[in-house]
Amino acid sequence: METATKHDQILHYIQSLEIGTRISVRAVAKELGVSEGTVYKAFKDAEISGLVSTRERIGTVRIDRRRRETLDALTFGEVAEIVEGHLFGGAAGLDKPLHKFVIGAMELDAMMRYIDEGSLLIVGNRDEAHRCALEQGAGVLITGGFEPTEEVRRLADEKELPIITSRHDTFTVASMINRAMYDRLIKRKIMLIEDIVTLSRPADMLRTGDTIRDYSQLSRETGMTRFPVVDDRGKVVGMMTAKDAVSAADDTPVDRVMTKHPITIAPNISVTSAAHTMAAEGVDLLPVVDRNRKLLGVISRREVLDALRFAGKQPESGDTFEDLIWSGFVVQSEERDKEGLGFVYKGIVTPQMSGSLGMVSEGVLVTLMSQACRRMIRELWKRDYLTESITTYMVRPVEIDSEITITPQAMEMSRKFTKLEIEVRDKGVLAAKAMMTAQMIDPY
Repeated sequence: METATKHDQILHYIQSLEIGTRISVRAVAKELGVSEGTVYKAFKDAEISGLVSTRERIGTVRIDRRRRETLDALTFGEVAEIVEGHLFGGAAGLDKPLHKFVIGAMELDAMMRYIDEGSLLIVGNRDEAHRCALEQGAGVLITGGFEPTEEVRRLADEKELPIITSRHDTFTVASMINRAMYDRLIKRKIMLIEDIVTLSRPADMLRTGDTIRDYSQLSRETGMTRFPVVDDRGKVVGMMTAKDAVSAADDTPVDRVMTKHPITIAPNISVTSAAHTMAAEGVDLLPVVDRNRKLLGVISRREVLDALRFAGKQPESGDTFEDLIWSGFVVQSEERDKEGLGFVYKGIVTPQMSGSLGMVSEGVLVTLMSQACRRMIRELWKRDYLTESITTYMVRPVEIDSEITITPQAMEMSRKFTKLEIEVRDKGVLAAKAMMTAQMIDPY
């Protein structure tokens, strides 16, 4: 209990600090009279909660708590980490997002026309450009390992706009940042539990001292039959269901009949992963907990499936490796198999698909077969799946520039599972074959 109290004390102390304040484990431990180990654990929780940001060569800085929906744009702090930069001023602005970056390879007057509030100027050792950019509300990234002047550092602190230096050249840092922005677009497609669960709203729950009578009353009030059970610290220690309550007397404590060591999930896991856990374990409700198993909220199977349906209707943003591999393959609708159980897909094997021996990579072939199955199931049954196992047979090598056909067929299909057979043919000759079993989900 004493450690938990000190832990909360440290978090309250961090919250009381001004945004932009740099802190260290050693300094906080000395200030509060606690061990460095306890402070380190609290720092980790504070970082997860969005109270501080810890970055290499910058240290730990008090930041504004940000909701995930604002994380689509890179922050100056993230840019500093990406380019392996050092911070020389404006620590209070590390958490600010940037909406674009400008390469300062032009005259100063022309450069200023492109710089506005929230942008990042990437430039070399040009003191006047550094100062003007900060005056315009932009952060500054100095390339080539040069350092800013004392005047510019003071201005950065005053404006709360980071000024960062990197040893890399302008082209390299621009490429690094552009790649990170592109990756962020892809991450926007991945919906997490924290995106759909209101973690600030208290969840319906029971405590270890409650009885079956309390369970029955809560069930009548909410219309639910499944509740997490927490101890006096708020940690999830069990799950109480109607099955657990059968034949138990009204005055029986719930901790005697509850299901102990229940399955829980973290707020930062994907909704798809939660759907898989629910289906595999046969549960309709999961407690959402923090790293200390304290209850943050609950999520139901219906909420997960509704989220998957919503995500499936959103436009794609950014191409993954799977998207790039599949590009160029099209469905030949006129060649749909006569029983209506599959499509035939055609495409050209490009040089980028080659392996070390100059033939198409085995891994690429497996990806192509999996993508063909996914597209067929989405088209025919408006569903999706999670692969459980796939067995592949490479019959003959496929040369670059070959036109191949991929034919997936559903051998078995039920509400929960499917078994598929996939064939790859090169010039009409069997080149590869696979057998796949998958768990079905309903995102549409």
